Amino acid sequence: MIKPITSEKAVRLLEAENTLLFETERERKKPEIKKEIEEIFKVKVVAVRTFIKGNKKYAYVKLNKKNPAIDVATKLGMI
Repeated sequence: MIKPITSEKAVRLLEAENTLLFETERERKKPEIKKEIEEIFKVKVVAVRTFIKGNKKYAYVKLNKKNPAIDVATKLGMI
């Protein structure tokens, strides 16, 4: 399960770098996250970066230029 993050930093990343920020389970690997995002939102993912803070894992998902992250954010109700 992935959960979108809607902080100010997440919105800045969305606009500046075409990147979405999600919270996910610690056990999830980058290829699993990439596949899930591509299937759910029908977009092309360029890169996935992850980091763990406390007991939570966060994933920065950079989308292809042809797939504006703002469109995905709108679908999710983030904006």
